[in-house]
Amino acid sequence: MRGDVEWGGIPGLVRSAAERYADTEAVVEGRTRISYGELGARVERSTAACRAAGVRPGDRVAIWAPNTLDWIVAALGAVSAGAVLVPLNTRFKGTEAADVLRRSGARLLFVTGTFLGTSYVASLRRAMAEGGPGLPELERVVVLADDAPADFQTWKDFLAGGEGLTGAPVEVGPDAPSDIVYTSGTTGRPKGAVITHGQTLRAYEVWSDLAGLRTGDRYLIVNPFFHTFGYKAGVIACLMRGATMIPQPVFNVDTVLANVAAEGVTVLPGPPTLLQSVLDHPSRRAFDLSALRLVVTGAAVVPLRLVERLRSELGVATVLTAYGLSEASGIVTMCRRGDDPSVIASTSGRAIPGTEVRVDAPAGSPGEVLVRGFNVMRGYWQDEAATAEAVTPEGWLRTGDVGVLDEQGCLRVTDRIKDMYIVGGFNAYPAEIEGLLGLHPDVADVAVIGVPDGRLGEVGKAYVVRRPGAVLTSDDLMAWSRREMANYKVPRSVEFVAELPRNASGKVVKGELRVRGTGG
Repeated sequence: MRGDVEWGGIPGLVRSAAERYADTEAVVEGRTRISYGELGARVERSTAACRAAGVRPGDRVAIWAPNTLDWIVAALGAVSAGAVLVPLNTRFKGTEAADVLRRSGARLLFVTGTFLGTSYVASLRRAMAEGGPGLPELERVVVLADDAPADFQTWKDFLAGGEGLTGAPVEVGPDAPSDIVYTSGTTGRPKGAVITHGQTLRAYEVWSDLAGLRTGDRYLIVNPFFHTFGYKAGVIACLMRGATMIPQPVFNVDTVLANVAAEGVTVLPGPPTLLQSVLDHPSRRAFDLSALRLVVTGAAVVPLRLVERLRSELGVATVLTAYGLSEASGIVTMCRRGDDPSVIASTSGRAIPGTEVRVDAPAGSPGEVLVRGFNVMRGYWQDEAATAEAVTPEGWLRTGDVGVLDEQGCLRVTDRIKDMYIVGGFNAYPAEIEGLLGLHPDVADVAVIGVPDGRLGEVGKAYVVRRPGAVLTSDDLMAWSRREMANYKVPRSVEFVAELPRNASGKVVKGELRVRGTGG
C-alpha cells in the first residue's frame, strides 16, 4: 500500500511503527539500545513537550545537531506535533545558521552542545548578539545536552515541561508540509524546498521497495540527518520497515568498520568516497563485514571497479546507484536490483515509479535534466520568483544538472549547469562561496571553481583580485575563510590574478578558469 495513503503523515508512521515493531530494536547508540515501543514513548514525550512550548501545526521547528538518538526523538516529536521541520547543516557557522533560522521563521530550535570541538551554543549566541535583523520569531532554544545558558533550556528540562500533557500525534494530511530543506542555488542564497508528508512517505516507500530494505536489517546511518538522504532514506525508511537504526555522528572509517563488525550492519548507504575508504583501509580484513548485504550510493561517476570490489571483496549482494535533489524529495532515479554492474556504475538508474524524467536535448545528447511527478517540491519557502524559475507551468522541475538518457531510460549525469561541485559528498556552490569571500575587506573580485582532488573528489579553487594596496596572502584568506564558512566550502587553494576573464556581458568565463585550474 502507498505510504501516503496508509499512514497519512509522518506522525501516523511513527505511531504505526511503535505498534507493529514494538519489540524490535529501533535505535542503537553506544550502550543505549531501545525498541520501537520505547522509541514511540520517547517521541510522545517530545511531542507533549513541543505542545507545552506552544508549538502549533504549521510552526517551523529547526534542529542543528549531528546524527544522534536525541536528533531522532526531537525531530519526530516536533513533526508529530504538526510542526514543519527545518534541518540545519552541522557544518554551518553561527551566521549561516542564523540566516536560515531568520528566513524560515523558526519558533523553536534544538541545538547540540559541543560537536567536533565547536560550541554550537556559543556560535549561535555570537551570531544573535552581532546586531543585524536578529531572530525575532525564535522564541525558545533547547540544548541537546545537560547544560545550557540561562536564556536557553536543557533537553531534560524541555521534556519535563510536557509532563501531564498528551503526546498523541497530530492528525496531518498528506498535503501538509513536513519539512523545509534549505539548499543553495546559483544566486548563492539558500532556498528552502518545501516537501509534504505525502511526498516523503510515498518517495521513501518506493526507495525501500527498490532497495529491498526489510525488517531485521541493521542500518548504519552515516549520511547526515540534515540531508534528505540521511533523514528520509535513513530514519523514515527504517520506520517503514522496522529496521534498526545505528546513527553515526561523524564519518570516520575506523568507526564505520567497528560499527559494521560489532553490530552486524547489513545496510550501508553513502557516497563513493566513504565506500572507497572502507575498501582501502589497511586493517579492513581484521573486521568481520560479512553481514553487509545492501549498499546504495550516488554521484556523477561511480567507478565500475568500486561496484565490483564491493561485490567481490565484501560479498555485498546488492549495490545500487541513485540520483536525487532536495527539490525532488531527494530521489529522482534509481537502479533496480538485478541491473548489470556496468549499468549501476555508469548510470543513476531509471525514473522511480510515478515520475517522469526527460533531458532537454535530442535523444542521446546531453541537456538539462527535468523531472515531473509526485516528488517535485511544492515550491521554495516564501520565494515565488525562485519557484517560478525552477518549476515550469507544466510541472517540470529544472534540476540544473546536465545528463544523457539512454535507450533503456537510464540517466547518466554528466555536468552541472549551476557550477556546483561536490566536496567529499557535500554540495558546494561557487556563487555562495564567492559571496562570502567577497566580504573580506581586501578582496575586490573573486571567482571559485571546483578542481579534482584525489581524496575528496573535488575541492574549491579561488581566483582572487586584491584591492589596490592590499597584501593579502592565500594563507590569510584561507584562515579567514575557515572562521567564516563551513569547512567544505573553504577553498583549498587561492590564485591571485590581476583581473578575471569576462565575456561581453560581463560574466566571468569559468570555462577559461577551469582550463587554467586543471591544466587541461
